[in-house]
Amino acid sequence: MDDSIRNSDRAPLPVGLYPHARKVGNLLFLSGVGPRKKDSKDIPGVELNQQGEIVSYDIEKQCRSVFENVRMILEDCGSSWEALVDVQVFLTNMKDDFKIFNKVYAEYFKDIQPCRTTIEINALPTPIAIELKCVAEL
Repeated sequence: MDDSIRNSDRAPLPVGLYPHARKVGNLLFLSGVGPRKKDSKDIPGVELNQQGEIVSYDIEKQCRSVFENVRMILEDCGSSWEALVDVQVFLTNMKDDFKIFNKVYAEYFKDIQPCRTTIEINALPTPIAIELKCVAEL
């Protein structure tokens, strides 16, 4: 296997054929990370109906979960939370969720302040409302 490919034993498995992260030079590029929990179909803060459609969700719980997943991947792949330099945020409902997301983000990132881009998209591959794509130093 390519030694630039990095994975975490603590984070949820990717939903496709891609690693949690890839090392290039002194940078670690994370694949998109959502709020799912490892070895579970449950998504923190999400209630689904029997058809698998979102009935309700709590964006604050999803934010906290996705941030913890990112932290685990960074640590398990040789980096750290404090080494983050760039964060891309994908939200499925900017109008309703941005204010809460921004508040929770400020709690987690106030001391490190990586660059950030926040983008609204109409869907993610699983029934989640947020996903992060990050770059960190090694």
